[in-house]
Amino acid sequence: MTGLAWTALAAAGAAAAGNWIAVARGLRPLEYVCKPLALALLVVVALALEPLSAAQRAWFVAALGASLAGDVLLMLPSAKTAPAGAAVPPAFVGGLGAFLAAHLAYLAGFAALGVTAAGLAVGAVVVVPAAATVGRTILRAAARAGDPLVTAALGGYLAVIGAMVVAAFGSGRPLAALGAAAFFVSDALIGWTRFVRPLPAAPIAIMVTYHLGQVGLVLSLPG
Repeated sequence: MTGLAWTALAAAGAAAAGNWIAVARGLRPLEYVCKPLALALLVVVALALEPLSAAQRAWFVAALGASLAGDVLLMLPSAKTAPAGAAVPPAFVGGLGAFLAAHLAYLAGFAALGVTAAGLAVGAVVVVPAAATVGRTILRAAARAGDPLVTAALGGYLAVIGAMVVAAFGSGRPLAALGAAAFFVSDALIGWTRFVRPLPAAPIAIMVTYHLGQVGLVLSLPG
């Protein structure tokens, strides 16, 4: 870790903590500052690290940029107004698309690094049962909202993030596997809250697992 990477990581942690406080207390102006700032600072961390694979870093930076776009879309009031089971707002769909691009970029990054068959097998054993169980419930609830295109898009999204987590295990890097798993938990909580039913403290849990997931993925770059 370089000095710049450590400094940017500390600043990103402070911004993430500010976002958690904003979400917990409903401080919308603070959220508007801290949520995108945390991801922007993680881009700096990724660029300041000395990675094992320059190609993987390029893909990870692209993933962080797409995540930043998704963060902005999902924190808009229009993305949060519909209750569980209601029609999905366009801002939420846009955020879903941005994060789909992020997961595809992370997948490309792991492909650029290289994965092992043994690691992929372990990842599949861990991820597939959990993803199938949670994903099936979310998809059934989404289908009841009556928009088959959104349901199909959600199914594709779940498949892509599941593949990303499996690839993270395949990389053989514990931080990558833990980060990807935390990212999956965050997305699963979003899907459950949006389509199934609200969960106590879900908004803060979503952001904590999301930021921890992104940090784990970024810090896996040096190996």
